[in-house]
Amino acid sequence: MTSAAPYEALVASLKSLRERVMGVNETVISTSDGLLVAADTATVQPESLAALAAASLGVGRRTAAEVGLGGLRDVVVRCNGGYIVVLSVGEHALLVILADEGLDLPGLHRESPATVDHLVSLLSAA
Repeated sequence: MTSAAPYEALVASLKSLRERVMGVNETVISTSDGLLVAADTATVQPESLAALAAASLGVGRRTAAEVGLGGLRDVVVRCNGGYIVVLSVGEHALLVILADEGLDLPGLHRESPATVDHLVSLLSAA
């Protein structure tokens, strides 16, 4: 992401997801090895979140492969104060979603595929 236009388009896509799904508060896109690409955050350090989410996605993929339940779709962590959701974005990126306890999880699962597809197209065009 070297030009401003793709970065702005990525952030606009993140903000759109936040507006469409109740409970989504902050979002981060990173490479699959944890380097920050873009963020729509206010309270977390996006660089740290990107690295930690990449690690959790890696563990999730390895666990899914070990138990033979097919390819990993997402990692959902439920905390006392809300949710952390990590989604693969193509082969080389991921999307981290921080949400409050009121997260519309079915709505997120309904809306996220289109968002992921859009992010893949933006990242491949950059």
